[in-house]
Amino acid sequence: MTTLITVAPTGAETAKADCPALPTTLDELVETAKRCEAAGAAMIHIHIRDAEHRPTLDLARLTETVVAVRENSSLIVQLSTGGAVTDPLEHRLRVLDAAPDSCSLTMGTVNFGEDVFMNPWPFVTELYRLTQEREIVPEFELFDLGHVAALNRLLDKFGLPYGGKVHCDLVMGVPGGMPGTTQALVAAVNGLPAAVTSWSATGVGRTTLPVALAALSLGGHLRVGMEDTLTLAKGQPVTHNAELVERAAKLATLAQRPPMTPDEARSLLNTRAA
Repeated sequence: MTTLITVAPTGAETAKADCPALPTTLDELVETAKRCEAAGAAMIHIHIRDAEHRPTLDLARLTETVVAVRENSSLIVQLSTGGAVTDPLEHRLRVLDAAPDSCSLTMGTVNFGEDVFMNPWPFVTELYRLTQEREIVPEFELFDLGHVAALNRLLDKFGLPYGGKVHCDLVMGVPGGMPGTTQALVAAVNGLPAAVTSWSATGVGRTTLPVALAALSLGGHLRVGMEDTLTLAKGQPVTHNAELVERAAKLATLAQRPPMTPDEARSLLNTRAA
């Protein structure tokens, strides 16, 4: 068995001024994709920034990014439909117009630090049906146990996603969501629908390593990156996303589940051919 490593290099929360190593330009994202693929990543989860390094859902920039990453790497290109917490729902739906291989699909509203990440049920269902129509594989993002229950409800009502595989990512350790603990991970995995064919876990901040180790022990996959983690250890900042991918690859290899290739990941998720 091998391990899908997804890299989430940028996110929408961290300011470039606070973290100059954060890849926010197209050139930086392309360079990040290439180095992270070499380090063991098979999929990249992308948020983009504007010319002032602010989060944006500009469709032209999104499309340009998808094309550039595809031309310069073999990674599965996954776009975030979460954007920033301030983005209107209709702008988040338009992300699919950039024709990624995959997109994130968060299964419910969650408190996000001092903000609220809005995902009302009508938006979730509209986004899901669009992914089915556009032949884009969703990755269901689950921040809480209520989101696990909502995924059961969604699949019961609207059937399987495009490609027939069901992949989800448990995002843990967000202030307001489920904690990044082994106990929470076990509870979430035990509640997953029978239709789920693969899952990964993301530990935010200091929960990165506990979640990664617990996920590997339970047969899960890993998502890492500067969207979620800015330090390798106390007082040791991340200088490049490849460092986080390399560490994840070492853990996976130690667990005798080495990183899978992008081609193997495409088979796992049943995305369209590259």
